[in-house]
Formats: sequence, structure tokens, C-alpha cells
Amino acid sequence: MRFAPNLLAAILLAQSAAAFANGNADTIFYGGPIVTVNGKNEEVQALAIQNGKIVAVGKKHDVIKDWQAPATKIVDLNGQTLMPGFVEPHVHIIVTSYLEGLGVNLSNFALPYDTIDTISAKLRAQLKNVPAGGWLFGFGVDPSRTAPFMAELTADDLDKVSTDVPIFIVNQSGHIGYVNHKAIELAGLTDNTPNPGDGGIYVKDAQGKLTGKLVEPPSYLPFMAKMPAPTEAQLLGAIKNTLNSMAATGITTVSEMSVGSNFGIDREVAIYRDIFAKNASPVRVRGYLWGQALPVGYNSIKPNDGDDWLRFIGVKYISDGSTQGLTAALNNPYFYPKDSTFSGDLNYTDGAIYGLMKPFFDQGWQISIHANGDKAIDQTLNNYAKLLDGNKNPQARRLRVEHFTVNTEGQVAKAVKMGVIPSFTIGHVNFWGQAFNDHLIGPDRAQRIDPAGDVIRAGGKFTLHSDSPVSPFGPLAYISDEVTRLWQVPPQKVLGPKQAVTVDDAIRAITIDAAYQIFADNLVGSLEVGKQADLVVLEKNPRKTPPAEIRNIKVKQTWVDGKQIVWK
Repeated sequence: MRFAPNLLAAILLAQSAAAFANGNADTIFYGGPIVTVNGKNEEVQALAIQNGKIVAVGKKHDVIKDWQAPATKIVDLNGQTLMPGFVEPHVHIIVTSYLEGLGVNLSNFALPYDTIDTISAKLRAQLKNVPAGGWLFGFGVDPSRTAPFMAELTADDLDKVSTDVPIFIVNQSGHIGYVNHKAIELAGLTDNTPNPGDGGIYVKDAQGKLTGKLVEPPSYLPFMAKMPAPTEAQLLGAIKNTLNSMAATGITTVSEMSVGSNFGIDREVAIYRDIFAKNASPVRVRGYLWGQALPVGYNSIKPNDGDDWLRFIGVKYISDGSTQGLTAALNNPYFYPKDSTFSGDLNYTDGAIYGLMKPFFDQGWQISIHANGDKAIDQTLNNYAKLLDGNKNPQARRLRVEHFTVNTEGQVAKAVKMGVIPSFTIGHVNFWGQAFNDHLIGPDRAQRIDPAGDVIRAGGKFTLHSDSPVSPFGPLAYISDEVTRLWQVPPQKVLGPKQAVTVDDAIRAITIDAAYQIFADNLVGSLEVGKQADLVVLEKNPRKTPPAEIRNIKVKQTWVDGKQIVWK
């Protein structure tokens, strides 16, 4: 017998509910709006949990009558709002932990901007903490958010901090680094050292001298090889702190987009497995293997290896660099510096990146490609079309494009038609919108960055992310940024009003649509019977809050698997 899809879904949900002991819920929530993010976008009065799953949503009277028992814990929301736990579809957990947790955090997302002098002063203050034989390692400088505009560290600048201690600083984008001459010496580089390839560049001046600037992570490797590695305890401690910090923002599921980028695939997989074996993670993790670290023929891990807490689902490649770092691959030149003819470079030829991802696509891995510039997006979509050629249900593969920053309307239409899901670093609008518009790419292209509005109108899905450590994680801020599209620098202006979406659209981008993107929508992303009880309690209802103020709503509680997370 065959059932209609809707009827079959109803039967399965009914069976799921019947599997639980009616009248014996572990926890019942009521007393405030419960935003389900289900297909009808309903708000209900009560929700019941049993054994880590949602067993009832609906009217308070009915849920209490059917599910309350003497031992049931009652949570009165007292007017606060209950929502699905947030799904963060693109972060770099180990990178964030390593750079922000173990290095000097130089990130400044507030005003006023730093200067070379203030950055240097922060570094000098940290010299006393560098052990003998150690390096001064930091993260978070950003020339596009430095005064004067595009002021950039050089080896000479860092020599003024120290000529004895090697210094290595990573740009906020993660795509650029800066070193002093001591670091260059220890890494064994000279003015004659060739570039490492795979997009890596040791930048030289007009006289052919190394400037201390490094472009793309392959250029970091000689320096990282000489730096003292963190101990296992240090690294695990930093990772746990990062995961707890995410939980404190309401995140209950997160995608790690660079498994293997720091210490190799096998070691980083082992790190994650160890964390979850010890029940040390407060959130679920979906992992994407770092394409550049995958040897040809790698098959130690199979697609979907893992469980509902830790699962490895995809392979990710980096096709270009950072838009604000002037390394993204564009079809037309940057506006900076004036009269520039430079438009960025692709990290791979079309054939090379296709040849790398095709075997993993055929194995069943989800493919994700970092493509900031429209030239990189063109390459990505053309190769995706080849991968999907003859596929009668391309949407089922849920191919991803990360960032999709500088784009065209035609690229949006092509992506949606193939079922490709773009994920936007929406902090681009807030933190870098003014720089994009006034300096880097000009107003015409800047109006289109992170084109959520076009995706909605084309009938597609999009998601929102931080790309941490590139920008701070905090899904409520993503909603504000996507709905208002206001840039930070006064006088604030709306960047690309046609790309703004509704609050409900933005909520879906950090809940059910993000869950769909990572093949977890059967488990999380909405408050429905049979799904995992991953929840967030908010001070206010974002659907009833002025959009610009949603970022300021306080996260009061985070629940995963029916248990409240204690933030450490």
C-alpha cells in the first residue's frame, strides 16, 4: 500500500508520539509564546518533553491534561519566549579556539577603529606572557577596519614590537597573515623563496623584498611548523570554552567547516570523537572535512559517519579569498586602490577543483565551496552543474556555497534552480558594509552582497552564519543584520534594501533552513512532535521586537536533548 506524502508524515508522527508514555512528560513549558517555526509558523501555549524528544505542542490545557505527572518539571516562562535552538551552519571551532583562545585576540568590532599604534601597543603588552623560545601569536587585525583605511602591518612595524621574539598575526578574515623578520628567519624564508602554491603568496615589495605579509593559509605553514604546538589539554580546554560560548548564544547545533585544516584530518576527527565520548560538548556538531588536507583516495571516514551528536557529512574547498581582504576573485576589478586593475585570483583552475571534489561527491559526501567573489561563484556553479548533470533530483544533494558575497541576479537564479543553498556571512553588512560601499567594490556591487531577498523571491533557501572567528557568533544579531541591513559606521545607512527579508525569513535561516542545509531537519530546527528537544528561552519574542533591537535580546536558557545547558 502506498500513502500520500502528507498522510505518511502524519502516520509517522502519530506513531512517534504513541511510542512515548502518555501522561508522563519529563518537562512541560508554558507561560509565554512558543514559536514553533513549523510549516505554518504557529505559536502555541505549551510544549512537553520526554526522554529528550518533543512529545506534545499545543494548547496549555491539553498538554497539561495529557502529559503532566507528579514528577513532571514545570517551566513557567513568565512571558519569555521559547524557540527552537539555533543552528549555526558555518563556523571554524578549532580555528576559533586556537586563534581566540590560545592567541592574543586583537578583534575589534566596536568603534572607534584601531590604528597601527594601538595594535602595536596591545602586542607589546603581551610580550611578558611569551615564554622562552615562544612566539607572539595573535589574531584579528583588519585593515578595512583600521584607521586610516587599509593601514596594514608590515614586518618593519612588528619589528618595533620585538626583534627577538618571532611574531605571527592572522588577519580577521583568516586569509592574510603578518610576520616580523625574526619569524621570517626562523621559518627559513628568503627573498628568493618561491610561493607555496594553492593560492599562497609571500608578498614582496617593488624591490623584491619580503614585506611580512602572507596571503592565504598555505603561506602560513612554514611559520606554524616552527611555532610551539599547544598541548592537548590546552587545545581541548579552548575548544570546550568555544562550544560553551556558542551554547550561551542559543546555538544548539553547529557545523564545523574545516576539520583537518590545523592538525590534519585524522587528528582533528580524533579530537572531536574524544570530546563527544566524554560527553563534553554542550551542542551537536556536523563536520566538514577540509578539502585541501584530504589525500587522493582518502576513505578512512565514510559519508555520514557518526550519530545525532557528532556526524561528518561534507567536504569543503576554498575557491578564493576574502572580499574585505581584497583577495576574493571578482569578474571586475576592486575599487581600491583607485584605478586598480586587480580583481583577485581563483585558488584552482576549473578542472583542478572539479577533479578534487568529484570522487567525494560520488562517494555521497555533501560538497561545500567557499566562494566570495562572483568569479569564484561562476566557477562553483558551473562545476556543480557538471556534478549534477543527469541527476533527476539535484535538490537532494543540498550543495552549498559559502558566503556568496559579490554576486549577480543570474547566479542566484542558477543556484536556486539546482537546489544549491548559499550561506551568508551577514556580518558583512554590519561590520564591513560601509567599506564595501564606499571603498572596496562600489555601491552597485555592494547593494547585492548577501542577496537573501533575491533567494526568497526565486523560491530558494538561504542560511546565515558568523564564519567564526571571522565575525562574532550570535544568531540573534544575524536576524537584525539581515532584516535591517544597516551598516555600523555612522551615519548608518541601509545597504541593499531589496535584499532585506522578513523577521520570519531570518528566523528560518538560523533554525529549520539551517538544519535542512546540514541534513538535520528531521531532528532539529523546529518545535514539532518527534524532534529532539533542542530549545532556547529568550527574554523577548523576536517576532514582536523592532528588528534593530533583536540583536540585544538576552538568551536566558539553552536546552539540548531535553536538558538545560549550564554555561561554564
